[in-house]
Amino acid sequence: MGDMIRLDKCLTLNYGLSRKEAGTVIRKGRVSVNGSVVKDAAAKVSAEDLIVCDGDGLEVVTEERKRYFLINKPKGCVCSNDDPQNPIVLTLLEGEAGGLFCVGRLDLDTEGLLFITDDGGWAHRITSPKKSHSKTYEVWLAEDCPEENIRLFAEGVMLRGEKYATRPAVLEIMEPRHVLLTITEGRYHQVKRMFASTGNKVVGLKRIAIGDIRLDEDLQPGEYRELTAEEIAMF
Repeated sequence: MGDMIRLDKCLTLNYGLSRKEAGTVIRKGRVSVNGSVVKDAAAKVSAEDLIVCDGDGLEVVTEERKRYFLINKPKGCVCSNDDPQNPIVLTLLEGEAGGLFCVGRLDLDTEGLLFITDDGGWAHRITSPKKSHSKTYEVWLAEDCPEENIRLFAEGVMLRGEKYATRPAVLEIMEPRHVLLTITEGRYHQVKRMFASTGNKVVGLKRIAIGDIRLDEDLQPGEYRELTAEEIAMF
């Protein structure tokens, strides 16, 4: 007999249910073990057992599997876990569970690439200032962006209320009011403040890349996918 695990934990690892939700499902007789309904959440099961919940066969895992998602965050959603006024990004992950959180934040009116996970160590490696992972944004501006800003941003600019200039950033002008900006830090409202320091205003903002991972072109706002093993290993 292999490693044993509680039946309710088996459900939390496979279905993403909370321990309380798993207990309710079990007590209602919706789970069977080797063909027999089991209503005891504390019952021990192993990889050799056949577990079925609501008609779905479940693999018994004895270690928690971490989850990693990439979502195209739509405008109008917040990255916090609780907000009484605005929709929450995490609710877009249908059937995915509790324990998930956003890796960093995108403003309410900012869209684009956002990672969601339950792996705190992995998230820290992405957001830690020491790592300096690049982040690329597509930016729409209220006024034309002068070529001079390419040099200005490469040298670093002083933001209001800050003691140090921004790290060197790469600005690519696609059209006079449509640019790409790559930064390697994440100060509060940094992209908006960088353009504000030049007298311009950001009217549209979309993150399209973190490190070497780019937002899928066919991923519509609100849609998401799991990260590949290769992508997870990049951080």
